[in-house]
Amino acid sequence: MTEQAYEAVEIARTSGEIKKGTNETTKSIERDEAALVVVADDVLPDEITLHLEPLCDEQGIPCVPVHSKVELGAPAGLPVASAAVAITEEGDAADKLKALAT
Repeated sequence: MTEQAYEAVEIARTSGEIKKGTNETTKSIERDEAALVVVADDVLPDEITLHLEPLCDEQGIPCVPVHSKVELGAPAGLPVASAAVAITEEGDAADKLKALAT
C-alpha cells in the first residue's frame, strides 16, 4: 500500500493538484478539499501529525500512513522531506485513489 500511495502522490502532482506539508494538508482537510491524505510515520515529535488521522476520520477522507517522510517528499516534488501530503485534485491518479480508499 505504501508504494501505491507514493505513486498516487506523484501522478496527482503531475496531472492534478497536491498540498504539501502538515499545515497545507490540515487546511485542505478542514476545507473538505482533500481526496486522500498521506502521512509519514517517522515524524518527530509525533504531535506534528497526530491530529491528521482523526481529522480525516471526522471528514470521511481516506488517510494512508507511509514509512518515511523523505520518501514522501520525493514524489511530492520536494528536495526535502514532507510530513504529510493531501491530494486535492486526483488527475490521472483516480484509479490509485480508489484502490487506496478501500
